[in-house]
Formats: sequence, C-alpha cells, structure tokens
Amino acid sequence: MRKQSSGQAFRITGARQGLSEDVRGRQRRYVISMAVRTVAVVLTVVLWNVERPVAIATLVLGLALPYIAVVIANAGRENATSVPKTFIAAPTRPMLTREASDTPAESVPERPATGSSGPRPDPS
Repeated sequence: MRKQSSGQAFRITGARQGLSEDVRGRQRRYVISMAVRTVAVVLTVVLWNVERPVAIATLVLGLALPYIAVVIANAGRENATSVPKTFIAAPTRPMLTREASDTPAESVPERPATGSSGPRPDPS
C-alpha cells in the first residue's frame, strides 16, 4: 500500500477553531460582560449617596455594557485565511513523465542566438 501525499502540509495550529468552541467562547465573553454589568449596577446603588461621581461612572458602565457585550458576542467567526501562518512547504519532487515509447516526445523550440552566454534549453 502506497502512502499518498496531497502536496501541501499544514500544521493543525493553523486551522480554524471549531464552531462549538467558537460559540462557547462567545457565550463565555457575554456572561463575563453581564457579570461585570451586574457588579456595576450594584456598585451604583451602594455608592449613590456615598461617592456620587464613582456611582455615575458605574451607572454609565452598566448602561453601556449590554450593547458592547452583544456586539462582541455577535461579531462572528474569525476570518479564514487561505494559507495558515504556520505553512510548511512540502518537499517538491520532479514531475513524473511518460517514457518515450508511450507518447511521442514534444519538440522544444530553440531560442534564437542573441549573442548572450546564458543557458540554452536542452532539445532532448
């Protein structure tokens, strides 16, 4: 049995995260944001008659956090990249060619002589 290679090798760290893992992460961020909002609202009530400027700041935080949390939670999945940053190039192998008896050889036209000493293609 031969091992077949796809020609490209990718590290698994370059793959996108799974859908369930992505949803779980967004839910976790939303719950944390709402916990911070709850603490801010409780601090607003506790500090209203003690330290009014701090209470107003926590009130603004408590009002703004739901919008920010929803925007972050609905931001969607990360963009899929065409090639991961950790791309590993597979070693290149020469192309397999058919033997001369199977197919007629294609002729390679020669370059006209221009006086340059550069390499010329081999006509065989």
